[in-house]
Amino acid sequence: MSADDAGGSALAAAWVFLPVIGAFLAHAPVLRFDLLPWLARPIDAGATFRGRRLLGANKTWRGALAMAGGVLGAALVLARAPWFWSRLPAEIRAAGALRYALLLALGTVLAELPNSFLKRQLDIEPGAQRPSIGGRLLSILDQGDFVFGAWLLLAPVWVMSPLEAAVAFVVVVSVHLVVNVIGYAIGARKSAM
Repeated sequence: MSADDAGGSALAAAWVFLPVIGAFLAHAPVLRFDLLPWLARPIDAGATFRGRRLLGANKTWRGALAMAGGVLGAALVLARAPWFWSRLPAEIRAAGALRYALLLALGTVLAELPNSFLKRQLDIEPGAQRPSIGGRLLSILDQGDFVFGAWLLLAPVWVMSPLEAAVAFVVVVSVHLVVNVIGYAIGARKSAM
C-alpha cells in the first residue's frame, strides 16, 4: 500500500464515525428537556465493586437508548447520501447500511462503559477531571473511546488498521470536544470537557 493509499484509507476510517454525531444530537434534547424520565435509571442498578459504583448514576438506559438510536438513525440517513456512502471503506458498503448502522450504534454505546467503570473505581466524578497528566489523558480517552468500541464491533465486516484507528481517534476527539463546548453552552452538559 502506498503512502497515498494509506492516507486515503485513514481518512475513510474517519468518515465511518460521522453518524456518531447522531448520538449527541439525540441525547442532548433528552437531557436538556428531561425526556423519557422513566428510562433515566442507572444501567448498573446501583451495583458496586470495591465499594464504588460500577458505572455511576450518569450511565442510564435512557442515555444508552437515545445515543444508540441517534447513531442508528444518522447512519441510515447518511447511508442514503452518495457523498457519504462512497467515502466509506468498501467492506462496510458491501455489508450494507443496516448492518453497519447497528454495529456502529452498539459499539458506540458499549465503548462508554469500560471508561466509566475505570473512572468510578478511581473516584472521578462524572464530568470531572483530575488535574494531572493521567487525568487529562483519561479525559481525552473518554472523548474518543467509542472508536475502540466500534473497531471491535465492526470487525466482522471491516478491520481497521492501527493507522486508521489513530486518525479516526484524533478526528473524533477533536469533534467531540467541539460538541461538548456547544452542549455546555446550551445547558445540555455540566462541563465543557
